[in-house]
Amino acid sequence: MFYKMTMFSLFLTVFIIAGEHGFEYEGVAVKTVDTDGKIKQVVVKREIPEVCKEVPLNNEMLWTGNYANAKVPEACKSTYVSTKGKLLPMQLHEDIDTYGELEVLAFIKEMQENDSMILVDGRKQDWYEYRTIPGAVNMPFYHLKERQSYEFEFEHDIRTLGVKINEDDSLDFTKAKTVAVFCNGPWCSQSVAMIIALLEIGYPTEKIKWYRGGMQAWLAAGMVSTRK
Repeated sequence: MFYKMTMFSLFLTVFIIAGEHGFEYEGVAVKTVDTDGKIKQVVVKREIPEVCKEVPLNNEMLWTGNYANAKVPEACKSTYVSTKGKLLPMQLHEDIDTYGELEVLAFIKEMQENDSMILVDGRKQDWYEYRTIPGAVNMPFYHLKERQSYEFEFEHDIRTLGVKINEDDSLDFTKAKTVAVFCNGPWCSQSVAMIIALLEIGYPTEKIKWYRGGMQAWLAAGMVSTRK
């Protein structure tokens, strides 16, 4: 296969590998004024109790349960784990749009009449089968990221995206679909790993959209999801 590496993809790879040593954990010192008019310094960061680090990263632990005021009807309650993964930037690339829920809805609506658009759940299959956004197809990120180990799946997925594989193994993106990718949430790097892989093979940036909020934001907003 013909692949293209970019400085952007290298930067994001380093960004993700950096793990828990980023400034979100070290914190940013901010001066603030309290109710008594006194200036004090507060370190703004993610607070992750040690016990939370032991919470398994799986469907049941992340999406099950309710937490709200006791007077709130059960049907109105929802909860999610907020201390897993690594926070991601709002914008991945100047030519890649970051979507919110309304943009995803508009994308899904237009997609119904336009087969050159595709909504992709970049998570592993068990996550997808547990719960996903209606209309999304599953393309586990590692099919593209580890394409040499998943050559059959890789070729199937890029053909689904409208990419033509030439006889010399080069890729033709002339009819590549506009793809909107998501995963578990703004702390989940699976969709970013997929986008990096798409950029590495030369996928047009203007045809890539990223739903940063993913399933966490989708469910928190009360949006409908489906189970496979």
